[in-house]
Amino acid sequence: MDAYSERPAAPSWTPDPLAPEVTNLDLDRLLDSVEITTQDLGGRKRQVQASLRVPAPVEALWQVLTNYEKLADFIPNLSTSRLLPHPEGGIRLEQVGGQRILKLNFSARVVLDMVEDYPHRISFTIVEGDFKEFSGYWQLTPQAKGTELGYFLEVRPKLTMPVKVLECRLNIDLPRNLAAIYQQAVTQ
Repeated sequence: MDAYSERPAAPSWTPDPLAPEVTNLDLDRLLDSVEITTQDLGGRKRQVQASLRVPAPVEALWQVLTNYEKLADFIPNLSTSRLLPHPEGGIRLEQVGGQRILKLNFSARVVLDMVEDYPHRISFTIVEGDFKEFSGYWQLTPQAKGTELGYFLEVRPKLTMPVKVLECRLNIDLPRNLAAIYQQAVTQ
């Protein structure tokens, strides 16, 4: 039995049929509502924070974020997300992102150890991959009409990756990723 199947299931949640569904018409407005900040921590290290209010309960977002092997089905530019055996029985996840930048195909791979603190935080730390440092967490904070979805990342690319390109990609991709999670949570 793998670590994924040993985790307790999140409480089931039935979507509200009146919950707003994201359409192409309001995707731009949703992307604009993602708050994102990038801070230079010195050298090539950056801290990125992004957040979005989602009209769904914490449990619905938890189910979306911890269904690790389905993340690549709906998160843009994530081509692979799969669980790997963990030597200590934890949760180990391999993710590969890919996209085209300046007519070049770009791919980045990370193997992450995940720590779940149900129902509010999912932390991750790089074990191996295409970054010198890559760690952070997803934060789920209940609100009056939904959940504040927060993403926190400290990242330092290897010397072969220009840090300005990384910053640019994060500022474009994170709003899209949070919007995709929003849509998945309110329509599941």
